Amino acid sequence: MSALGYILLAIARLLNMLITIYTFVVAAAVILSWVNPDPYNPIVRILRQLTEPAFNLARRILPRALWRSGIDFSPLLVFFVLILIDTVLVNLLFDLARSFL
Repeated sequence: MSALGYILLAIARLLNMLITIYTFVVAAAVILSWVNPDPYNPIVRILRQLTEPAFNLARRILPRALWRSGIDFSPLLVFFVLILIDTVLVNLLFDLARSFL
């Protein structure tokens, strides 16, 4: 049973690392949106390709009344979801892995 615990521990750590990296990617995309960067820059294109699917999903979930404010709240919702996944799912995986070890 300890092999299963180590596998779950590795999955939890990997998921935690991916969430942390994606949080930094979202933060970089938000900061870049403030300065109006060159859309043909490869870094800007990669950041937009990585974040726009999550932002579009968040925009569909958010009420339309927030759109009239002129502020895009979709990155904030993405941050909340990432924190929720990291807090609940990753910690559950860590606890489950510890129970098998």
